[in-house]
Parts: sequence; C-alpha cells; structure tokens
Amino acid sequence: MIISRREARELWFKIVFEYDFYPNPELDAQLDLFLEQQPLLTDEDRAEVRAKAVDIFSKVEELDKEITEKTEGWSVARMSRVDLSIIRLALYEIRYDDDVPVRVGINEAVELAKTYGGDESPKFVNGVLGRLVKGQDE
Repeated sequence: MIISRREARELWFKIVFEYDFYPNPELDAQLDLFLEQQPLLTDEDRAEVRAKAVDIFSKVEELDKEITEKTEGWSVARMSRVDLSIIRLALYEIRYDDDVPVRVGINEAVELAKTYGGDESPKFVNGVLGRLVKGQDE
C-alpha cells in the first residue's frame, strides 16, 4: 500500500461511518463513489481499502453484538455514530488484523476520536475498547 496505515485507517473510519446511512444494496455503490473521490489513492490502494471495508461491513453485526454484550448500559443505538464507527473499526483491527497490536488499535482509535469526535469521545472510546479487550493478550 502506498498510503500510510494511518491514512488508510482514516479512510476506513469514514467508510464505516457511512455504513449506517445507506441500505445494504447501496453500500457497494457508495463505497466506490467514496474511493473515486480520493485522488491520492493508487488503483492498488483503492483495491486494498475497498477489500478491507467490505470485510468490515461483513462483520458489523458480530462487532455490534460484542460491543453491546460488554458495555453495560451502552447499546450501539445509544452511541454517537462517530464513536460507534471508531469503536467498530478498532475492534475489527484488534480482532481480525494480526498486524495491529491491541495497544496500537486503541491508541489509533483515541486519536481518531480526538479528531472527529466530541469532547468526551476520546475518553469514551478508550473506556469502551478497554472493556472489550480486558484480559486479552497484547
């Protein structure tokens, strides 16, 4: 991949954020449209970003189930869309991407929350992810 992992993660965040706004049949077209609007991506970058986004989409239900089970009093329906998107992405990376250590996944999520979330987002995202990975090997 030509772009940095951090740049790719920011794109994945934006794509995951769109997930709740489009019905499933439209997601594919919206993903293509989003990627076409990224002039700095090579065709290889687009393919890699797209493939991971599609895999994340396929696991949203599973990720949301885990989030709901481990966060007492915080169903995914109550979370802000920005915070939820960041948590979904981080949990996906921690669970399914062997190249992302737990601490890196959490730290990167907190950084995204600082940039895109509200004042309380970094603390909230850190706390939720801490619960989700509690006792997990790093």
